[in-house]
Amino acid sequence: MEVSRRQAGAGAFLLASGCATRQSIAMQPQEPSLSAPIVIAHRGASGLRPEHTLASYELAIEQGADFIEPDLVPTSDGALVARHENDISDTTDVAAHPEFADRRMTKTIDGKKITGWFTEDFTLDELKTLRAKERLPLLRPDNTAYDGRFEIPTLGEIIALAKRESIARGRTIGIYPETKHPTYFAGIGLATDEPLVAELHAAGWRTASAPVFIQSFEVENLRKLHGLTGIRLIQLLDDSGAPADGARTSYADMASADGLKAIAHYAWGIGPNRGMVTDGRLVGDAHAAGLRVHPWTFRAENYFLPWRYRKGINPRGHGHLDREIEAALAMGIDGFFTDFPEIGVEARASFDGTHAEPE
Repeated sequence: MEVSRRQAGAGAFLLASGCATRQSIAMQPQEPSLSAPIVIAHRGASGLRPEHTLASYELAIEQGADFIEPDLVPTSDGALVARHENDISDTTDVAAHPEFADRRMTKTIDGKKITGWFTEDFTLDELKTLRAKERLPLLRPDNTAYDGRFEIPTLGEIIALAKRESIARGRTIGIYPETKHPTYFAGIGLATDEPLVAELHAAGWRTASAPVFIQSFEVENLRKLHGLTGIRLIQLLDDSGAPADGARTSYADMASADGLKAIAHYAWGIGPNRGMVTDGRLVGDAHAAGLRVHPWTFRAENYFLPWRYRKGINPRGHGHLDREIEAALAMGIDGFFTDFPEIGVEARASFDGTHAEPE
């Protein structure tokens, strides 16, 4: 769900070495969670396997994640597949397929010009001939050993995995799909809201008790989904910008106390950029409006960590992710997205000393 591409310049990035001493959780502002905090595997265990592959989701489940997160985009024949973006230039080996050379083009998506190969220009059968690759090779070079091994999974395959693993492991494993660029796709005749709901309902997931959350950075499609299904909805928020559908003037306005009350009319919770929860104000206001809070995205690499949690000066080196997560849990969050679910599960257990069953 990362909005911007952060890999450019990573090789030249120099980090200040922080002390990263463990903070006293008791001294942090405390806001009680509304629900037992859940660990959401962001694109699977994407810190350890190429993102949005069955292998990444399988590892996340093995490491104890409560939910696995697929970003969903459509194919030309209407199948929903898991990719970070519809531009698959950086996440597949499509550039190595001469038969698809003429599919490369420039498009304007949500006001941005992007050149690449796009899922909506391929059938599902064609996409299945491609193989996934690591999106952040400079920061995650070990993951490149898996390049070329895994297919692009469909939503149906991900649902089947979650159900199969729930039975095998004796615990419920949910899915947390994000609808990517819903207004753009509706505008080209490939609306994703109805197909998503149809697949989830066919799986027996229709109500707020289902192990599913649907998330979006846009507003109007969530309002539409509110009328199509009883499944819980999550309004994503960033620390800058505004929804691409133009429904609101800014995310900052949406994150105000009044903005959160408006969100509560159609959504069950919010998914803010993790930098928005550091002072506890947003969590408190969201809880007052009856909204759960699931911030994104907690990553172990120094490159992504605040300076105080970094360890050493290597941008790809791992810092104290557990401490950043514990500090967020102290703010009363109800769950969190992480590329490293094993660290997330351990940090949650260390923070509360329990293994509460998530709501």
